[in-house]
Amino acid sequence: MKLALIGCGAMGRIIERLALAKGHEVSVVIDEADSGLASNELAAKLSGSDVAIDFTVAAAVKRNVAACVSAGVPIVVGTTGWLEDRAEIENIVAEGRGSLVFGANFSIGVNLFYKVAEYAAGLFAKFPEYEVFIEEQHHSRKLDSPSGTALKLKDVVSKHVKVGDIAATRAGNIPGTHRLGFDGPADQILLEHTARSREGFASGAILAAEWIAGKQGFYEFTEILSEPPAIAGG
Repeated sequence: MKLALIGCGAMGRIIERLALAKGHEVSVVIDEADSGLASNELAAKLSGSDVAIDFTVAAAVKRNVAACVSAGVPIVVGTTGWLEDRAEIENIVAEGRGSLVFGANFSIGVNLFYKVAEYAAGLFAKFPEYEVFIEEQHHSRKLDSPSGTALKLKDVVSKHVKVGDIAATRAGNIPGTHRLGFDGPADQILLEHTARSREGFASGAILAAEWIAGKQGFYEFTEILSEPPAIAGG
């Protein structure tokens, strides 16, 4: 595939390296120098790419999606913190017959962690003496707090039990750690996912790009994981 990379930070560089190793081509890189481009100007630069991958900032997502839809390029949105604009962005995709896949976290392990967490929450729902808490840690450069991953974790757990505030830490170079705890009078059960590097996020984003190519619609990354043949084919 010809991949357009929107954002050339740490994640963008890892995606580029892994994509090239898989035989894909990086057709264009959109970086800070392009931040002032209007949507139609950005669309012109993206034209000819098979899929775009966005790891930028929340404020830029709407423009980037509109440009991709205009250019007829599917987009994978790895940026978080923009979900308050979800309805408007989903409408842009629908009206333009575009295609988008997004995720709070593109790590396959994290998405399996969501399923484990939801199952555990269902078990503990029968035992109200256990109180539930969520903690997350990320590097000091991460802007959104709590993380999109933590908010998604709270969402799936809250289907069964009440969850209080999320404790968020921003320090150093932590790739990402998320904990779900059930604390009772006599003991504590702790579920934890720890990212060792950002390569898991990058690999998931490339998998999403391979999956969304040729499709139309608005999807969440968790939907991809329900299609094992598509993953194997990637």
